[in-house]
Amino acid sequence: MTDTTHTAPRTALVELSDVSKHYGNVRALEGVSLQVHAGEITCVLGDNGAGKSTLIKIIAGLHQHDGGTLAVEGEETRLANPRDALDRGIATVYQDLAVVPLMPVWRNFFLGSEPRKGAGPFKRLDVEYMRRTTHAELLRMGIDLRDVDQPIGTLSGGERQCVAIARAVHFGAKVLILDEPTAALGVKQSGVVLKYVAAARDQGLGVVLITHNPHHAYLVGDRFVLLKRGTMVGSYERADITLDELTGQMAGGEELDDLRHELERG
Repeated sequence: MTDTTHTAPRTALVELSDVSKHYGNVRALEGVSLQVHAGEITCVLGDNGAGKSTLIKIIAGLHQHDGGTLAVEGEETRLANPRDALDRGIATVYQDLAVVPLMPVWRNFFLGSEPRKGAGPFKRLDVEYMRRTTHAELLRMGIDLRDVDQPIGTLSGGERQCVAIARAVHFGAKVLILDEPTAALGVKQSGVVLKYVAAARDQGLGVVLITHNPHHAYLVGDRFVLLKRGTMVGSYERADITLDELTGQMAGGEELDDLRHELERG
């Protein structure tokens, strides 16, 4: 007896198909496609000027695409603004974290979404709930921060990134976009952040990791999209590319070989 059952294709949390974006005569993106699935990390790699920032802004609702389609959970859409994206479960953590350095960790965790208790003139911030919840949510992500009353500015860059990731998970993000989270960090702190990026994936989120570092991408990535001057030069699943091949493409591939031959002739 032949088994005719088959697995239905999964609906991507976010899918871009042939997306383009122009600013006047400047082509920022042209024909870029990617899929973001639950429980997977999609890494978008490219040097400065590759179009990574424009891609983030389109998925985050800051800018609208000019061509192609953007679908959220199978529904074609145009995100009107960042609030629209957030309401659809798309959270973005930018490289320059939006934190208030002198405020405690718990206050930054709930910034803009502070729960209150009481009624009328007696309504006030529920500080104890925020402290307790912040500590518990950080612990759930594996971040053991005993003193959530300390100013968030006293944490390392890596720890602040981890707090931002835990915040997005707590507030119900389905898709987490991380803009170069390890760019300004040393090796040890980068490792800490990548550990929590993987933890977000393991909690079922679809993660988009924007980076120019192929080594960091390959440590955690399930899919890799390579951008160069606004165009997509490669899209791979992890099984289809090695770290050396990914690094070679990031470093310039054939262009690098041409340069090497020129230098050898010189």
